[in-house]
Amino acid sequence: MKYVDLGSQGLKVSMEGLGCMGMSAFYGPSDEAENLATLARALELGIDFFDTAEIYGPFKNEQLLAKAFKGKRDKVKIATKVGSEVTDEGERRPVNGRPEYIRKAIDRSLRHLETDYVDLYYLHRIDPNVPIEESVGALSDLVKAGKVRFIGVSEASAATIRKAHATHPLSALQTEYSLFERGVEGNEVLDTVRELGIGFVAYSPLGRGLLTGAISSVDTLADSDFRKSDPRWSDANFDRNMDLVNRIRKVAERKGVKPSQLALAWVFAQGALAIPGTRRIKYLEENAAAVDIELSPADLAELDVVAPAGAAAGERYTPAGMQSLNH
Repeated sequence: MKYVDLGSQGLKVSMEGLGCMGMSAFYGPSDEAENLATLARALELGIDFFDTAEIYGPFKNEQLLAKAFKGKRDKVKIATKVGSEVTDEGERRPVNGRPEYIRKAIDRSLRHLETDYVDLYYLHRIDPNVPIEESVGALSDLVKAGKVRFIGVSEASAATIRKAHATHPLSALQTEYSLFERGVEGNEVLDTVRELGIGFVAYSPLGRGLLTGAISSVDTLADSDFRKSDPRWSDANFDRNMDLVNRIRKVAERKGVKPSQLALAWVFAQGALAIPGTRRIKYLEENAAAVDIELSPADLAELDVVAPAGAAAGERYTPAGMQSLNH
């Protein structure tokens, strides 16, 4: 594994992290024993950066990490998130970036994680009804209190990133980014974080599983899998997106790597970190090997032709989900 500075505030993490959401939420049933074995194997592979959020479960994912890392807190960097409000009873509410909610949520996350600090605390979504300076000011207070080491934002616009960073230096921006989704290249977000020295963490770097090349039909997904309502997996768009995946697969085959590994290597080549999610050791090991894949300028140029920005068919979320992005 390779280790890199995430941003310029002092946080150092494995270049590839593990997105843990799917172990507890949105991707159908999972097996706790398998999840714990995968988390243990991630540590053995040198992965030390684990991504969760209070809304995953809700709370179940943070509690899973507490169980997995009991007695190993000094070996891991835990990132969790606040802002997609959830009540203590697990009822989901609208986005909430008010300082009082942030203060409540961190204490609850610390209890669920069974720790006294979080390495990286993100605003999960930006609350358009609360000035970003107030939300980030609350995060700054948590840093001063020792409950949080570093802060970040997720799915924020370039203008919001600048305001947030001026209030308290950000270590990371987390946004969807992959060969399947390159929107941040055209809305100034990627340029802004590079200019300001903010780390970029790419979630869904494998296109929610499509870029693995292992999924050939939506019918193979569990009924409770949220991808069944994802526009890019709809009947109108799935076949077109599979054509894109097949073009990427051909490039991978010529390089002698798996499509998932090529997709991750492409993210790394953009100067970003990736947090692919998986519940299975086999795929975890394949993903971790991607940090050693070098892409030449010719490789990158070919991928720009094969998978240009805007090539994927369909929006990346439902209309309601899209409304929460890029504030």
